[in-house]
This record gives sequence, structure tokens and C-alpha cells, in this order.
Amino acid sequence: MDENTAEAFSESSNASHLGPVDEQFFGLLSSACGQAAGSFRRDTLRSRFLIFVFGSIFGLALSVAHSTSPDDPVLGTWKLNVEKSKFVPGPGWQSQIRVYQSTPAGILVTWTGLDAKGEKMQVSYTYKYDGRDYPMAGSGSYDTLNAVRVDALTVKSEEKRNAKTVGIAVRTVSRDRKVLTITDEGTNRKGQAFSQVLVFDRQ
Repeated sequence: MDENTAEAFSESSNASHLGPVDEQFFGLLSSACGQAAGSFRRDTLRSRFLIFVFGSIFGLALSVAHSTSPDDPVLGTWKLNVEKSKFVPGPGWQSQIRVYQSTPAGILVTWTGLDAKGEKMQVSYTYKYDGRDYPMAGSGSYDTLNAVRVDALTVKSEEKRNAKTVGIAVRTVSRDRKVLTITDEGTNRKGQAFSQVLVFDRQ
């Protein structure tokens, strides 16, 4: 190999290797790609986390919407006004006190009274305004009850026995929030039909 050929071969060989500038460029490019990939992974994790957080908040909001609020007009203590109430067939309740309380589980209702025979009764149940069935303890006619809002002052309930609807109740609070009226139509455990309009005064 002569001198000119050797020189040409040397220049060709040097051209096939990356120079310092090229190595720096590819190093920066590789670093940038790595940072972009890392940023993409972080953004993906962040997006998933935000979706989880907002989903949880949305679920909680739905739960709160179906539950009661401190401004629920029914909350408080109510006393039956026997003279203004109607019972078919009669006679009806001699007395009754209902207490509605807000709890984390929903509205806790406890009522005590004397029936037409003068026998003491106590009923309690906790429910939300979500249309689901909730157990009633102490009821002479029903096993479960559900509730849905009709408007801000009115609630409609299905009363069930052995998983079948045997009564419909509508509860309405007056605009001044001083009177509670409950209309209830259904059948008792003996299969006898009854209808009652219970009028309560706030205590």
C-alpha cells in the first residue's frame, strides 16, 4: 500500500467514527428521550391517581346526596295530634311520639305510642333516601321500608312484608315546618286493609 493509498484509508477510517460533537449530540438525545419517557410514566401515574381521587369524590357526593342533611325538615321530635288524625277502620292510635335524627348511617326514626287497645308499641329503623329496603324493628305490619324524595318537603315510602309491597306511605312537612302529615295505606299481618292520616305537631 503506497503512501497516498494509506492516507486515503486513514481518512476513510476516521470518517466512520463519531467525533466529539457527534457523541455529545447523541448523548443529549439519549438523555432527553430518557427524561421524556420518565415524564410520560409520571404523567400516566398522576393521571391514574387523579382519576381515582375524583372517582372517590364523586362516589362520596352521591352517597351524601342520598343521605340526610342537617337542613332536612323532618328532623326533630313530633307529637301525634289525635283529633286531627283519621283512622279507617277506627279506632286508631291513642298517642304517638316520633323522633327523627341524623346519623352517619342515615335517618334514625324512633317512635313510641299507645295503640287503640292501649298497648305500648315501639318501632325503630334507619334509612336513606336511596330507594333501598331497610329493616323495621317492632312494626306490627311491616318488615322493611324504603324512601325516595318527591320534593324538598315530601318523601314516599314502600312498606314491605316478606319482600312484597303491602303499604304505601307519603310523608309531608308543612312549609313552616311545624306540621308533619303521614298518609299510610296498606294491609296488616292479618291481611286486613287499613288507611290512616297521621298529623303531628313539632315539639
